[in-house]
Amino acid sequence: MADPKVGTGKKPKGSDRRLYTDENPKDTVSIKYATVKDAKETIAKVKRINKPYARKIQILTVLEQRARFAGKAEQAALARKAKEQLRKAHGRKTGDNKTQSKTRKKTRVQRKSKSSK
Repeated sequence: MADPKVGTGKKPKGSDRRLYTDENPKDTVSIKYATVKDAKETIAKVKRINKPYARKIQILTVLEQRARFAGKAEQAALARKAKEQLRKAHGRKTGDNKTQSKTRKKTRVQRKSKSSK
């Protein structure tokens, strides 16, 4: 049987590849958050690596969640702030803009309903 398409997440039957095994350790970004300095270094590394935008957001989200559940609020706040900076640099909407876009949609709907009467 042929190998499955790349990117589907499926593995060939009988393959030695395992779900939780790092198949390419050179490509791995280690996430450290024990101290504020560690978190800042990890964030700086994520910003400068050559990875897609979504992967960087993923890494920072993991850092934020791990730090939050470890009771390290300052490190979690740093990760959250870094994600916002990355979104802004990438031109994505932040959480605040979502409410603004909903308001804009409502006004458009209201205008359309008034003009159709």
